[in-house]
Amino acid sequence: MIKVNTTIKSIKDMITSLNQKPVTVKLNLGRNKFVTFTATLSGIYPSLFTVNPDDKNFLGKTAYSYSEILCGRVKISERAAE
Repeated sequence: MIKVNTTIKSIKDMITSLNQKPVTVKLNLGRNKFVTFTATLSGIYPSLFTVNPDDKNFLGKTAYSYSEILCGRVKISERAAE
């Protein structure tokens, strides 16, 4: 479900504020399947952003578009400093 006050611009601003910071990524793979992993936000581009997973054996996709956050397929949250 799309949140009423969420726009691509506000998502880009949120992602920009998390640049080079540790984050937690939660992916909705459909059919009640979720993957959660920790990563560092590594690159910000006009139509997508990239993350570097902390687990080097992670074989999943590491580039996501801003619309995937808008649609609820990807959730990004800042990790607390350890």
